Amino acid sequence: MANLGIRLEAKMSQSLVMTPRLQQAIKLLQYNHLEMVQHVQEAMLENPTLEAVPDSEANLDAADGERKLREKSEAQQTDLAEQRNGEEGGLDWEKFIDHMANSRTTVASGSLGGTIHDDLPPIETNLTYGESLADHLEFQLKMMRCGEDEGRMAEVIIQNLDHRGYLATSLADLASEAEVDLEVAEEAIELVQGLDPLGCGARSLSECLVLQAKVHFPEDPTFVQILSDEHLHHLERRNYAAIARDLDLDVEDVIEYHRMIQELEPLPGRAFTGDDPRYITPDIYVVNRGGEWQVDLNEDGMPDLRISRYYQKVLKEASKSDKDYLLDKLRGAEFLIKSIHKRRKTIRRVTESLLKFQRDFFEHGVDKLRPLVLQDVADDVGVHMSTVSRVTTNKYVHTPHGTFELKFFFSAAVKQQSGGDMAAEAIRSRIRVLVSEEDQKKPLSDQAIANTLKKDEGIRIARRTVAKYREAMGILPSSQRKQMF
Repeated sequence: MANLGIRLEAKMSQSLVMTPRLQQAIKLLQYNHLEMVQHVQEAMLENPTLEAVPDSEANLDAADGERKLREKSEAQQTDLAEQRNGEEGGLDWEKFIDHMANSRTTVASGSLGGTIHDDLPPIETNLTYGESLADHLEFQLKMMRCGEDEGRMAEVIIQNLDHRGYLATSLADLASEAEVDLEVAEEAIELVQGLDPLGCGARSLSECLVLQAKVHFPEDPTFVQILSDEHLHHLERRNYAAIARDLDLDVEDVIEYHRMIQELEPLPGRAFTGDDPRYITPDIYVVNRGGEWQVDLNEDGMPDLRISRYYQKVLKEASKSDKDYLLDKLRGAEFLIKSIHKRRKTIRRVTESLLKFQRDFFEHGVDKLRPLVLQDVADDVGVHMSTVSRVTTNKYVHTPHGTFELKFFFSAAVKQQSGGDMAAEAIRSRIRVLVSEEDQKKPLSDQAIANTLKKDEGIRIARRTVAKYREAMGILPSSQRKQMF
């Protein structure tokens, strides 16, 4: 029988402990330029021992008046500290910190000394926000006369539309939720489908396009027939002959109908999704100066930080409890400054390594991109592969050939007939060029693209690989690229 009991054993083991500061350093490495600027600004607000070096990058854009107000506030803080730093009681930190917080608020509002903007409303009241699809439809609904039950049901339908503007939920389930009859629900959805943008409330692509065609082309019922589920799949495959045969039309007429149908909106809710263009701010610039490539980090808006000399003086005369608090803040400020310098150094070294490996790309363009993996750069720089992954994620570099994410420079190798390797991204670039230059009436098939690459450029690639790259780039197959008008 096993001997069960409680006993103590000493055991040695190694483990990696992620301290809060180590986690902070890793996060800083992952931040892009805009996120880093925001983080530094937040850190300066949270840690009073951090300050920006005068006339550093972040302060160059500040107005002279604001700078004077800040200097005046700092002088008041210093005077207050000196007044309360007597021989008996020491520094009254609670009142000093309260005063410092109040002074910051005053400076931000511009009330120290007064400005011409004192009487203006807060900036928040002047901000505008993008209108959602639901808000847009509900506003129109309020302008219409309808029954109470019908209006309530219409609101339920509007709130259940997806990002496309389609109704994916069963109308019967929504009618039960709104506690109305199915007949009222049918009237309510007709009401919603008549609102702008046309097509909202549709339950399929066919219904969405039919709703628009009935308004834009009310005198021609052929649109409704072509857009029915029976023929829409033929239209997607450009099988004009099948539609012409079933509807007793000429092929040329079907092609013309297709041209007009392409002007309809298949996703009526697209304009209200909030997917505005995302403007990219490069984190690094690679420029050629006098025949030599150089790496410049984007420091726009990024101040040079330093530890406040004032708090270093206060530390010598503070009580033990105040000193513990202040020491913690000073250590945090010092660690942040060191982490920022280390981040800059790591990003620069990784970019310089990419420049060394991909020099042909910087000289000639995407076609000269060579195969590269994370481990190659990690070995060259002397860091772990995970560090390279963090540095190259969500960071962009500006080059003479465009702005690219750093991960763009890592590409799998494709074996060539000559025995060498070629970057997959370079092959994708060649495919894009061939498709852009093809005869639109006789587009190149995947096999034709593979044959052309092999014959003209010696690039050996299988048809299925061409198809995979083409689909990844969002390029339609040849049957759907064909233009007959």
